[in-house]
Amino acid sequence: MTTLSPQRRAWRARAFVGASLDGYLARPDGDLDWLTALPEDVGHAATRGEHPGLEWETFFPEIDTLLMGRETYETVAGFEEWPFTGLRVLVLSASDAAPTEDGRVRVVAGLVQACDLLDEVGAREVYVDGGRTVQSFLAAGVLDEITVSTAPVLLGAGRRLFGGLGADVQLRVLGSHVTADGLVRTTWEVRRG
Repeated sequence: MTTLSPQRRAWRARAFVGASLDGYLARPDGDLDWLTALPEDVGHAATRGEHPGLEWETFFPEIDTLLMGRETYETVAGFEEWPFTGLRVLVLSASDAAPTEDGRVRVVAGLVQACDLLDEVGAREVYVDGGRTVQSFLAAGVLDEITVSTAPVLLGAGRRLFGGLGADVQLRVLGSHVTADGLVRTTWEVRRG
């Protein structure tokens, strides 16, 4: 993967994802039931430090553009209600199965085209969503921040949050806490150079 120049852009790319303790985003078939139906009232030791990780309620309102992979789009398109009304939404897809008929999204064929379009439309705060999309942004050196909500479950198999990156990626912890439902939420800054 070619590393893109982070200095050439005015936008910040941020990920906000859930993962199992063993590092899976979804089951092998893409199912997220393990994350959306966490057992309640099991007595997790919730913590709230001086520097908590980001919460969805503070993260999402800052976003002006969403860039997601095609598989993530297909999952979200099946929701009863479109959750991204009012956002500019880009779908990264080199496939012929790209959602060209959905007026809510704009399809981009590759990472370079996506970055160019983000520059062109004046994006400022970009939510990068989808396992492969997050991985490609990390590998290209254009992901700035990542918040991972680690669920108290081991899946044993599935779709990995992180794959091969070709080089170490150094991070700096910005905040962390444990939620009442047992999610260990940590926000990291991706360090460069």
